[in-house]
Amino acid sequence: MGQAGDMLVAFSIAPSGSSSDDGSVGDAVAEAVRVVRESGLPNETTSMFTTIEAETWDEAMAVVGRAVEAVQARSPRVSLVLKADIRPGYTGQLSAKVERIEKALGTDG
Repeated sequence: MGQAGDMLVAFSIAPSGSSSDDGSVGDAVAEAVRVVRESGLPNETTSMFTTIEAETWDEAMAVVGRAVEAVQARSPRVSLVLKADIRPGYTGQLSAKVERIEKALGTDG
């Protein structure tokens, strides 16, 4: 999925004022996730956030920006929540942070 980097960026994008009749945001969110997966950056999607690992702020924000644009193509208004863990010199943290917790729990997940 690409080389790991020095920062993790977790974000959630959702359309507001969607024109879909059923109020579902799933299709718009799927387009954002597609952008992330096509970026080549290490990534993980959970029920509430998508997290990417990037080497630079510019690299991370370029992917977030394209994901926002993908949702914006389906909705005139977009909500974005973003959290970053910037730690130069540390790579592979997308999985390493979880592995440390599993080890502490004794499950080696």
